[in-house]
Amino acid sequence: MSAEVQVRPPARSNRKISWDLIRAGCVVMVMVFHATFEGPQLHPELVPGRIHFDHQVGASLLLLISAYFVCVTIGRGTALRYAWGRIARLLPAYFAAVAITFLVTRYLSPPGWFRPSWHDFAANELMLWNWFPKYPFIDGSYWTTPLQLMGFIMAALLYRSGKLGHGRPLRVVLWALVLIPILQWPYRISGPPELYRALVDGFGFHRLHMFVAGVAIWMWSTKRMSHWHFGLLISTCLLAHALHTAIIGPDGSVHIVWGSWFGIAAGFAIIAIASRFRDWDHLVPKPTWRAIRWFAGISYGVYLMHQAIGYIVMRQLGVWHFGPTVQLAGMLVTGTLLGWALTKAVERPMQTRLMKWYDAVADRWTAARRTPEPEKTPEPPGEPSEQTGQQPEENRQPA
Repeated sequence: MSAEVQVRPPARSNRKISWDLIRAGCVVMVMVFHATFEGPQLHPELVPGRIHFDHQVGASLLLLISAYFVCVTIGRGTALRYAWGRIARLLPAYFAAVAITFLVTRYLSPPGWFRPSWHDFAANELMLWNWFPKYPFIDGSYWTTPLQLMGFIMAALLYRSGKLGHGRPLRVVLWALVLIPILQWPYRISGPPELYRALVDGFGFHRLHMFVAGVAIWMWSTKRMSHWHFGLLISTCLLAHALHTAIIGPDGSVHIVWGSWFGIAAGFAIIAIASRFRDWDHLVPKPTWRAIRWFAGISYGVYLMHQAIGYIVMRQLGVWHFGPTVQLAGMLVTGTLLGWALTKAVERPMQTRLMKWYDAVADRWTAARRTPEPEKTPEPPGEPSEQTGQQPEENRQPA
């Protein structure tokens, strides 16, 4: 044998800077929207500054991106493993974020601000707000987590079904998911019974079009959907979003929030371009890649941790006579640092442990199913059979 050591070149990563930039940009839009618009709306002492972004765009586009990457990754293993992997990533970080935000807002909020009770803490851990509006959000950003979980589980069930998750049946499902909320919209705004509202909001019917758009973009980018079909479906999704943003006046008139609608439409176009065409590595300066990828990697933690605690930081900076620009920077920095800590301390290690546990259990279960039973030795009639259930050592499958 030759003693020469062959060094293999490292495999090239398929990770695209375009997707990291889009994800990071969406989270920054969420933070700026909360700091410059929602913050002063909720707490008038947070004086608006020169930067003013009042369009709810980033969080909705994050749902679309989640749906897109479901399609990209769900075929890499079993549907059950995929669903467990999403749960392992989302829930531990969410539970920890709720606990941390609860303690900070309960004991450090300024006088006159909302201080959550222990009942509010339990309701937020259980994600009860859409079902029961009497329970307030400890942090307004939390509304996306249950929708993402339901989307991941639905995708796993569709994929596992073998029929509804592919081909023409999948197209029928997509059209149903976007058309049903549109058709029920007049009834939704007419003051329906509370049970109806709880079911519709609890299952996130008002956001289904974002998941449909994500799947449609993936199908179009992989040439599983024609241009005309894609254009028609995406246009219907945009109609659904226009209805979602609609404000009903006292006289019954309908007013569409066109600013947010145009932001969503632009997001659809940008994400579609990123999905179908070459990476933006020739457009994004290479020295910025590391920072963009780092921020995109902690984006879920940043999303969970920035808003309620960020408002407290902004308020304190105002007490110290810092202006709105410094207050905005304070929220951005605080959210980034807390998001990084949550990712490092909870999200990644817990996901790794839960996936190892799942793989160990799945391996043992698979090995038990594949273990051949010992051959039975024919015995004379009338004599009892003895089965020990033991398998020869050389025939056992490794767990």
